[in-house]
Amino acid sequence: MDIDIQIISIIFSFVFGLLFSILTNINYKFLFSKNMVLKILFTAIFVLDSGLLYFLIIKRINNGVINIYFLLLIVLGFITGFVKLSKYVNIVKKSLKSVKLIKKIIK
Repeated sequence: MDIDIQIISIIFSFVFGLLFSILTNINYKFLFSKNMVLKILFTAIFVLDSGLLYFLIIKRINNGVINIYFLLLIVLGFITGFVKLSKYVNIVKKSLKSVKLIKKIIK
């Protein structure tokens, strides 16, 4: 495998890990529905779609060759996305609280 293809695969794996982290957080919100069938259905579809999407794109990039460092970069991207996403959510929450406080002061 050429070095160019490996670099593209590495970058894609990291970005996919970030995207997977964001989509996992969105899917987590669906897990609080009361219907057990919906919980199982959403989780199964999410896992199947995510795995299939990764393998289809890797097949396009490098003919489906998967190395261990691709998987490690998915995990690294997931952890990075999870940590950064939680920081951004906290920043947005703080800014919204300050805007509410400003609105109360203006009134």
